[in-house]
Amino acid sequence: MSGMETVAKRTTGWVVMEALRGYGIDTVFGIPGTHNLEFYRPLPSLGIRPVTTRHEQGAGYGADGWSLQTGMPGVVVTTSGPGLLNALSAAGTAYCESRPMIILSPGPARGSEFADVGTLHETKDQLAAASAVVEWGRRVASAAEAVTAVHDAFELFATGRPRPVYIEVPLDLLEEEAEGITPDDLASRVFPPAAAPSDDAVTEAARLLNAASDPVILAGGGSRRAGAALRAVAERLGAPVVTTANAKGVLDEHHPLSLGANLRLAAARNRARDADVLLVVGSKLGEAELWVDKLDAQGTVIRIDLLASQLDKNQRADVGIVGDAAASLSALLTELGDGTPRTGGRVAETLEAVRAEVHELSPVNAALGEAIAAALPADAIVATDSSQIAYWGLMNVLRVPKPNSMPYMATYATLGYSLPAALGSRLGDPGRPAFAVTGDGALMFSLQEMITVVEQRLDVTVIVVDNGGYAEIRQNEADAGIAPIGVDLVQPDWAALGTAFGGTGRRVGTAAELRDAVASAVDDGGLQIIHIDQTTFAL
Repeated sequence: MSGMETVAKRTTGWVVMEALRGYGIDTVFGIPGTHNLEFYRPLPSLGIRPVTTRHEQGAGYGADGWSLQTGMPGVVVTTSGPGLLNALSAAGTAYCESRPMIILSPGPARGSEFADVGTLHETKDQLAAASAVVEWGRRVASAAEAVTAVHDAFELFATGRPRPVYIEVPLDLLEEEAEGITPDDLASRVFPPAAAPSDDAVTEAARLLNAASDPVILAGGGSRRAGAALRAVAERLGAPVVTTANAKGVLDEHHPLSLGANLRLAAARNRARDADVLLVVGSKLGEAELWVDKLDAQGTVIRIDLLASQLDKNQRADVGIVGDAAASLSALLTELGDGTPRTGGRVAETLEAVRAEVHELSPVNAALGEAIAAALPADAIVATDSSQIAYWGLMNVLRVPKPNSMPYMATYATLGYSLPAALGSRLGDPGRPAFAVTGDGALMFSLQEMITVVEQRLDVTVIVVDNGGYAEIRQNEADAGIAPIGVDLVQPDWAALGTAFGGTGRRVGTAAELRDAVASAVDDGGLQIIHIDQTTFAL
């Protein structure tokens, strides 16, 4: 028997992966390293696909994109020290955007914590570093504790606010044979539903909404799994629906009551502010989504949230309903009873004002966003970055049919998100075309993941809008009376880079060329790069 054919022992790493597989996890993202091999050993036997990115930050963003499409938590496997710390930007993203993620990493062997003796990947306190970013971090002391931590993570995702968790397994424990772990220990658990909303609160909310003459619904990320109930309530009331960026598509944006994900623009935001009754579903109403300090609603405010602590955050609620969004909206719909739906007020007028506003604020990005939107397939998943083409353009003009069609991170606002999120999204929903639409500055943060697309044999198209560097920061400097410093950046030959990575690169200069390039990219598959020089593109 050769060394490659030795019988594997069932280590702690093995049973952790078994527990994850029991919950349906069939894909993990990360990079194998000296210390995490026991997380990788069982993957072939368990039928789990490892996606090796070229940076752990990309692993985290890829896991996030996969999670958005599958509804399951993204799983990231890092090595100790630098591998873990590289992934923490992705953990910060998942925390701020309330998305489920599990990060697994080995830690110092038991008894060697804080030794400061120069061991490989030695870090002062990696558990504290991760715990400062995630919802909870846990260093386990036995295989049983490791399995329990997996179950506890899924309980959080099922019953609480979904946010990332970190599970650290000491290196010696990770490699140790797991004893006493039974099939019952590993079996996935069924968790009780979130607490039902209060009957009194639902009754009062229904009374106010039935009496309203101009109700508006504001949907946040907490509504993403409540689309059917949200639509039913909106149609029963004839209430326009405006969403945050994280809830984009929770109501089909082609629906006659949809105001789109335009909360950041004054025309749509003021429409919500001025409603006589405003129903807020699953949003903290933070300034990153509003683009102002507070909403300052003028009418009666009803808020639905999973956590009581959110009901008065950034905006006092006159009526607060604590509960799962879908269950609470369903209860509200029942209490509203039968009635003749009102005609949704001023939707077309508000959307026209939104369009005029974005064209006034950023005319080039708005027009280019419209050109890109017109070229994209109707069912595309379009991951974006904290790039001007996203928040000044595409986010406002692209209409999507369902939630999670435009992976984004409005609050954490990282760079380098779009490409790995697109490849993760493609893995999570291979039936839909996957795109990353990003600026040149942002793409440089995750350029290496082009080769991950090729290696995983994925079909992903990257549309890179080249404005010569960090245009937003250039404008910030100008507004502050500072001459441009560190923002005008040298550009590579983007189309040639696509070819160099094993894909196809194209340059386009007109809307017609862009439409043709997108159609060809979808037909041809593989890695596709479409370069737009914003300074010369004919709008």
